[in-house]
Amino acid sequence: MRKFVATLALTSSICATQALAENPIFKEVRTADPAAMVHNGTVYLYTGHDEAKDNKTFFEMHDWLLFSSTDMVNWKRHGAVLHTDDFKWAKGDAWASHVIEKNGKFYFYTTVRHASINGFAVGVAVADNPTGPFKDALGKALITNDMTTQTSIDWDDIDPAIFIDDDGQAYIFWGNSVPKYAKLKDNMIELDGPIHTIDIPKFTEALWVHKKGDNYYLSYASGFPEKIAYAMSKSITGPWEYKGILNEVAGNSPTNHQSIIEFKGKDYFIYHTGAAEPDGGEFRRAVSIDPLYYNPDGSLKRVVMTSEGITAPQ
Repeated sequence: MRKFVATLALTSSICATQALAENPIFKEVRTADPAAMVHNGTVYLYTGHDEAKDNKTFFEMHDWLLFSSTDMVNWKRHGAVLHTDDFKWAKGDAWASHVIEKNGKFYFYTTVRHASINGFAVGVAVADNPTGPFKDALGKALITNDMTTQTSIDWDDIDPAIFIDDDGQAYIFWGNSVPKYAKLKDNMIELDGPIHTIDIPKFTEALWVHKKGDNYYLSYASGFPEKIAYAMSKSITGPWEYKGILNEVAGNSPTNHQSIIEFKGKDYFIYHTGAAEPDGGEFRRAVSIDPLYYNPDGSLKRVVMTSEGITAPQ
């Protein structure tokens, strides 16, 4: 019943759009860990859903929300499109996710706590449309804590991010404390070969990969409280050259999680903060968007976080 009521409340305005010209972009719900995908002229923004009643306990997250826009200002609400209950082998904690399209299918990679194997795990769901319905593609986890032994913590297999290179090869990046990546098979639901670690400094979590021109960019949350740092390479497998801080500590939140996209010829940095009024904070975060700019040498200019956000339709 809880799942039905929450979904009904969020989906009651699916067909409505609202012009928002300030950050955070969604006022009526607490959102976190944004992951955006551009498909057929539309931005699909998948987020976590903070439901903690205050900022004194811990994260309470049961499902993932979807918003879409054709201009980066007016956003359609699609409500919850996947719930931890949809993974029968999981027992909760709807942490960071990433959705990507390949061969007409939409693959939803996400973090959940495993019910029978200690620690967090990466699951994958699939749908025929970016709005779902998404269903567990494997009936089991893609990555579990016992597959990675680089650290003793049980939350080192979180924050999956997918990148498909120009040759069609897909990669999954993930991790906490130790950054990792692996190839994916063409079916997108199996690892293809060994798990590799990545040599980058001060890594915490929240890997994200994008490409611009001949350059690959690997951004990630660094330190704690988290700033977003980044590295560059001429190859998806590295080596990665550390380039510095991209985004400073997000207001009123020790965590951050970024998504970088290009849409209609402009670049955007999507992130969360704890700055939502009146009840924002560490466990009640909210997604914001600001422009991203490149230097002539391909390096990234530091993101300026604003209260205005994206003010003009794109």
